[in-house]
Amino acid sequence: MPDVPADLVRRLYATPPEKFVAARDAAVAQARGAGDPRTAREIGRLRRPTVAAWLVNLLAIRRPELVADLAQLADSLRAAQRDLRGGKLRELSAQRRAVVGALVAEVRKLAAAEPAAPSVGKLPLGEVEATLNAALSDTEVAEQVRAGRLLRASHYAGFGEVPRPQLRLVTGGEDTAGVPERAGGSGGPERAGGAGGPDGATARAEARRARDQRAARAERAARRRAATRELAKAHTDLERAEQELAGAGAAERDGVAALDRIETELAELERRRAVAEQELSRARLARRGAERTVTAARRRAGEVEAVLEALDAEEGDAEDGDDRAD
Repeated sequence: MPDVPADLVRRLYATPPEKFVAARDAAVAQARGAGDPRTAREIGRLRRPTVAAWLVNLLAIRRPELVADLAQLADSLRAAQRDLRGGKLRELSAQRRAVVGALVAEVRKLAAAEPAAPSVGKLPLGEVEATLNAALSDTEVAEQVRAGRLLRASHYAGFGEVPRPQLRLVTGGEDTAGVPERAGGSGGPERAGGAGGPDGATARAEARRARDQRAARAERAARRRAATRELAKAHTDLERAEQELAGAGAAERDGVAALDRIETELAELERRRAVAEQELSRARLARRGAERTVTAARRRAGEVEAVLEALDAEEGDAEDGDDRAD
């Protein structure tokens, strides 16, 4: 909103939600009084945030350096996620929990310093934590948090794109690369004079080799079956998770739409209430003026009646005097 001063926007979004509409309407009236209807219209379009969103805005407005640290951590997490650096990702995930926990504690302190804030037990700190976690993964949410212009809490299921499980089929060929040591010696060739002669030794070696190959094939088949079952289970879990995500997304969109409708209706009711209060105030002033007019008229009527009564008395006295004179 280029026509709305940034300091005014910060001041409004640092105002507790229950006082937001009154502060916004006062700013609208001030802009109109200054002959700036365009700015007044832009201010009037500012929406009231929820309590959780207000707490996050308060953090961004009062402690912007902490939100900047959160943005740097988000960049590091996304880089580690893209590169699939497991050790670095685990380190950053632990750092994420620590940073988010510290930010929630800071939010609690900032709220305690606000006279109109809810009590600590009623603060939606869980929604604040969810929003900060969402800002680590969703750049749009992160921008709203950084600007201090969040309207409602946000949630996110994870960090970046959820990586697909990478299954590697182990062929087991390395297990069959060597041939077990022949019986009857300590690693050297069988003596030609052994039982069965050279042909018998060759047959036994080929038999052992065939057994080893069958064992290796069986092991590979078992590993393949296990990997296939794991892959099927992963696909099933993924499908279920995607369905749940779709349902949760639809529910969230419905909730956002319902909240928008309620907020629109509430804004209209608040406007009508302000108009009704103004009309009531004018009616009270008119009633008081009418009461003063009635009181003055009654007093004047009493004075006139007294004058008439005095004239009647004087006329009566004069008539009596005339009668006596006759």
